[in-house]
Formats: sequence, C-alpha cells, structure tokens
Amino acid sequence: MVNFTFGNIFFLMGFSDTQEVQILHAVLFLLIYLTALLGNLLIITLTTEDPRLHTPMYFFLRNLSFLDLCLISITVPKAIVSSLTSNNTISFLGCVSQVFFFFLLATTEVALLTVMSYDCYVAICYPLRYDTIVNHGACVQMAASSWASGGLNAILHTAATFSIAMCGSPEVHQFFCDVPQLLSLACSYNIGELVVIGLSLMLDFGCFVFIDISYIHIFSTVLRMPSREGRSKAFSTCLPHLIVVTLFLSSGFFAYLHPLPKSPSLWDLLVSVFYTVVPPTMNPLIYSLRNKDMKVALGKLRMSIVHQTGS
Repeated sequence: MVNFTFGNIFFLMGFSDTQEVQILHAVLFLLIYLTALLGNLLIITLTTEDPRLHTPMYFFLRNLSFLDLCLISITVPKAIVSSLTSNNTISFLGCVSQVFFFFLLATTEVALLTVMSYDCYVAICYPLRYDTIVNHGACVQMAASSWASGGLNAILHTAATFSIAMCGSPEVHQFFCDVPQLLSLACSYNIGELVVIGLSLMLDFGCFVFIDISYIHIFSTVLRMPSREGRSKAFSTCLPHLIVVTLFLSSGFFAYLHPLPKSPSLWDLLVSVFYTVVPPTMNPLIYSLRNKDMKVALGKLRMSIVHQTGS
C-alpha cells in the first residue's frame, strides 16, 4: 500500500497498446478536437462581434462554448500526444489538474444547461415578461452561480479522490484521469469520495428533473401554438438542447453508477467519450447550423473577411 504523493506517476492505458490502434485513435481524436475547436471558437466570435446576438440566449451559448472548448482541451490533447509518442505517463500534478478542471467544467456545464432550459422556458411560456425576468443582471448571476457550483464540486472531488491509499501499479485504464478509474486503484472504499459522488449525482439528477419539467411546460405551450411555423421553430430550438443534456448526463450517470471492473471493457471506455468528447463537438453543430441568426452572423463575418482581404 502506498499513498498518492507528488512523486507518483500514473499510466494512462487508453484504448489499446497496439501501435496501429494508437495512431488511429490519435487521428480520430485530432479530427474531433479540431472540429470542436473551430466550432466553439466560431460561436464565441460570432456571439461577441455581432450586436444582434447580444441577447440572454447567446450570452449563455457563448459561456457554453467556452466551457466546451476548455472541457475537451484538458483531456484530448494529452491523449493525442500519448498515442503518437507511446508515452502514456502523467504526473501526479497533471492527474490532479485533470480531475479538478474536469469537475469544474463538467459541473458548470450541467448547471449552465439547466439555466438554458429555464431561459428557453421563460422565452416560450412567458414571452411578454421575458426581458424583465431574464435581464442582464439575472444572466450574470445565473452564470456566476453555475461557475461557483462547479468550483465547489471540483474542490470536493479532487480532495476526496487524492486522499485515498493506492494498491498495486498505478495504471489508469482510461485516456485521462477519470475518478471511477482512480477509485478502482484504492486499497479500500473511500467513504468521503463516495459521499461526494452521491451528492454530485443527486444534484445532477435534480438538474435533469428540473430540465425535464421545464420542457414539459415548453412542449405543452408549443403544442397550443396556432402557427405551424412557430411550433416548428420552438421544437427545432429546444429538442437539440434536450438531446445534448440527455446524452451528457445519461453517459455520466452510467460511468459513475456502473460497477467498475479492474480491467474495463471497450464499452466502459467508449461511454467516457460520450461525456467528455461528444458534447463539446456536437454543441456547435446543434446550436449553429440550424439557427437562422447564427447563419446570418456567419455570412456577415465571411463578407467582412472577404472585404478586408480584397482591400
């Protein structure tokens, strides 16, 4: 039995120890990362530069894009480098950093997605009172509360996880330092971390229930709309959001509630992709490609670039 110390080095076992598979994994992750990077940076740029997009919905979307950009950047680049160099080690501080920032960003994203469902609920169910309820001050407070909840959860998880004693080789069967895999190295059950995970899952489930209730009210209101175009616009706005939330939370619930074997299957590793890699990549596609205002802003940005290049 040894304690986690600053001298520890962890081994991220990833998906395979075969060189060909590692190269394929690196190429796929690189393509996904570049797609997420471009998409989220584009949303941040458009919602910042275009005055017409300075509304509560796009304020939250800009925050979401920033979160997604950071979330995928703390895990995927390291995994790509490890696969290409066949160096799968990560330092103690590197592992601590991944755990802390992952929980900071993931928890903040869950809270922000909940806030976005509330924003959608007010916009559709109470359109005449929208500007009063979701004003600039309320937006800032809700975003700040989301970040504060993420910071608190990250501190609790990091402190509880790295206070455990480890038995055997420090091999993490994952492409990043994920808490379930780290807990599988523990010599005995860590009550503190289990309590923190339980509280975190309860809060996440509470957010999920709140989001579901919001959408029940939203869809009941949408179905009563006389305009077919209005119903179509409302569904196209809300359904993608609900899909992203469901995918993000359901995969996270599975990973943290599923009994983890000492040697996880490929399915266990793939599930982690659904809450670390897929949402940051899919969010820009879902929120921008079918959004008329974003398309107009993108067209204006393209014309501005062409004009500057031509001059």
